[in-house]
Amino acid sequence: PGDPQICPKRCVCQILSPNLATLCAKKGLLFVPPNIDRRTVELRLADNFVTNIKRKDFANMTSLVDLTLSRNTISFITPHAFADLRNLRALHLNSNRLTKITNDMFSGLSNLHHLILNNNQLTLISSTAFDDVFALEELDLSYNNLETIPWDAVEKMVSLHTLSLDHNMIDNIPKGTFSHLHKMTRLDVTSNKLQKLPPDPLFQRAQVLATSGIISPSTFALSFGGNPLHCNCELLWLRRLSREDDLETCASPPLLTGRYFWSIPEEEFLCEPPLITRHTHEMRVLEGQRATLRCKARGDPEPAIHWISPEGKLISNATRSLVYDNGTLDILITTVKDTGAFTCIASNPAGEATQIVDLHIIAAAHHHHHH
Repeated sequence: PGDPQICPKRCVCQILSPNLATLCAKKGLLFVPPNIDRRTVELRLADNFVTNIKRKDFANMTSLVDLTLSRNTISFITPHAFADLRNLRALHLNSNRLTKITNDMFSGLSNLHHLILNNNQLTLISSTAFDDVFALEELDLSYNNLETIPWDAVEKMVSLHTLSLDHNMIDNIPKGTFSHLHKMTRLDVTSNKLQKLPPDPLFQRAQVLATSGIISPSTFALSFGGNPLHCNCELLWLRRLSREDDLETCASPPLLTGRYFWSIPEEEFLCEPPLITRHTHEMRVLEGQRATLRCKARGDPEPAIHWISPEGKLISNATRSLVYDNGTLDILITTVKDTGAFTCIASNPAGEATQIVDLHIIAAAHHHHHH
């Protein structure tokens, strides 16, 4: 008959043969009961008043598959608190008070498929926090205060099918994040601060399969309404997706502000080629002094600025030269060899503009001056 089963006070324990479920939802608990049977497969602790999770709470529960901690007041989870749960498939931590996810919070969860963290107060997720949860199929981070998430880790979650990031403050998704996520069917970035979405093989692939009738268009759901979309030529790819109108609007440029994304004709999604508005014309500097060459450009999208040396080489940050984001080139200690025509190049997807800046280095005389 095996050991008699332990059941914590106030909880209900069921043997759903051969598995054990420990049900402690809505029991007014202030902490995780210490005497939960370690053979438990399903553990429900939702709707209680647990404030923190300690290392010993789930120690040795190697059979646990499903853990629900929703709607408590958890604000702190000890590092490695879930480290023994190597068979855990689903972890529900939604509607708690977590503010950050640290490196070791989810260590050891290599079989986790569902990680549900919506409705917390997350502002920060450490860059290695998701390293162990590469097997995730569903990640829900919606309704938090995140400005960014560890995109490198997301890029490696090849089993991911649902990513919910809605109602956060994300302002940028790096290009190529979803390229290898062939199983993705749902991406929700509604109500964030995104001005653009990078075109990604994922979206194009879904589009091709839908158009050729292999999958129905509803198989892949991309939701991006409620973002301050900047409707220029970089968003044309998105405008070309055939999909349901979600009433997305454009926030900029001024001509398109407030207009419905899907009602704007493609030819109005424009980019402006760069125009160099101000630059240093020529400059004379005494050898050994600092030379600051300026170059400013406007365009849509914001142009990147590069400098080419008189020998025709691209100038990068080095011991003697600094290139700033605003287009300024600083040569910290000039030598006579710096004399010549420097070229400022401003470029964006719509084109490029160049300007020449002449630099004259005046050699410092090493011999006596004649009066």
